[in-house]
Amino acid sequence: MAQHKYSAMDVEDYLILNSNSKTVRYEYLDGELRMLAGGSPDHAITIANLTAIIKGPLKGSSCRVYNSDVQLKLSEKRYVYPDITVSCDRRDRNQKDAIHYPRVVIEVLSPTTEAIDRGRKAAYYRASSTIQEYMMVDTGDVLVEVHRREDERWTINTFEAGDIVTLESLNVQFPIEDAYEGTSLIDEP
Repeated sequence: MAQHKYSAMDVEDYLILNSNSKTVRYEYLDGELRMLAGGSPDHAITIANLTAIIKGPLKGSSCRVYNSDVQLKLSEKRYVYPDITVSCDRRDRNQKDAIHYPRVVIEVLSPTTEAIDRGRKAAYYRASSTIQEYMMVDTGDVLVEVHRREDERWTINTFEAGDIVTLESLNVQFPIEDAYEGTSLIDEP
């Protein structure tokens, strides 16, 4: 999703602005406000595909799959709207404002968000004690990166055309092409 940067704001003002906004969503990172805008059709299709792929194997489990309408509170000064968030923590159930204990976060990259998704937000996700995997999905090529917590370090696993993407913390696997089905990157019959 495209983001527009605004000047610094304190967190209390952000929470009021965001809760009163009916048509626009804002992310808040350490005093910096960013307005979220819509993405491309390929971006939307990829998110829908991934939501369906991940939700299926988790049916009946304690895990919940959230779309980008649900806010994730990373800290007192960091509020974001990932494209997909998976929480298996019962404390996140029935929350009205934000979830706090994600296991997996997925960002579908776009030219306007890639730098922040790979930079600051990736660092903030890695700093969260509950996040086990952070997946970045390219929209310009069939390419997925899964950043995975392994003990006290993070590894990067890259998946390309023909690969099976693995989210170990959810015990979910899928052909990478399934994430891109219906997009301009996959030739359809």
